[in-house]
Amino acid sequence: MSDELAIEVRGLRKSYGSVRALRGLDLEVRREEIFGFLGPNGAGKTTTIRCLLDLIRPNGGTARVLGIDPQADPVAVRARVGYLPGELRFEEGMTVEGALRFLNSLRGGRADWGHVRELTERLGLDVKAAIKNLSKGNRQKVGIVQALMHRPELLMLDEPTVGLDPLMQREVLRLVAEARAAGATVFFSSHNLPEVEEVADRVGIIRSGLLVEVAETRALIGRALRRVRVHFREPVEVEVFSGVPGVAVLSEDEGLGVTLQVEGEMGPLIRRLASLPVVSLETERPSLEEIFLAYYQ
Repeated sequence: MSDELAIEVRGLRKSYGSVRALRGLDLEVRREEIFGFLGPNGAGKTTTIRCLLDLIRPNGGTARVLGIDPQADPVAVRARVGYLPGELRFEEGMTVEGALRFLNSLRGGRADWGHVRELTERLGLDVKAAIKNLSKGNRQKVGIVQALMHRPELLMLDEPTVGLDPLMQREVLRLVAEARAAGATVFFSSHNLPEVEEVADRVGIIRSGLLVEVAETRALIGRALRRVRVHFREPVEVEVFSGVPGVAVLSEDEGLGVTLQVEGEMGPLIRRLASLPVVSLETERPSLEEIFLAYYQ
């Protein structure tokens, strides 16, 4: 494994009976980057994370986490990872502080309790509250604190902001960015595409157990799709754009304006527009959500 990689996966396969969750997944995550792992439910995101932590065993392929084979030494991997599962459960009779102190003891007491207090205060979490009385959002905060409190080398976060209000989502993203600035690698799955767009250095899109795209976030947004608005001096029939490679008509304004989606090169559209009475032309980059949906159409 390269020293530059925090996670390296080759040909990872996992089936649940007849369901093939991972079908030969290849994946690389660089050290000290924030990597967004995208896909709908059932695409293989959570299965990938659980295989990397040896919480489940794959049917084939290889994985290395921080240079360690998780099947050979899962304890060593987990000691260096901060993991937030998608479904987090605590002993209901414990307080928040009791749960965090228990988890810290399992890690050999590595967490600085001053740092733990700072995290709970930033997230507005009452450490004296009983776990059984917490809302879903506050339980999620406990999970975030336990993942961050021992300042791990690698954060593996499965839907970290689910159940949180927008202000808390912003605070969690700040904590993620600060962890990376301090030298951690962050690997997180999410359905919240705007937050991935905001913080991720690179994005991987998984579909049916295979990685279909990996790219720097800005490059992916910049290259895949464009929205183009064109205004004409006189009415133009939208049929003139039929057959132009990569161009689809999204809407029209009585022939005097049209909004187009362009996938790939702009050249074919520019050549078609050259023969039309164009007054103005505006282009707009797509959001990460639009790109993601394009991969799943």
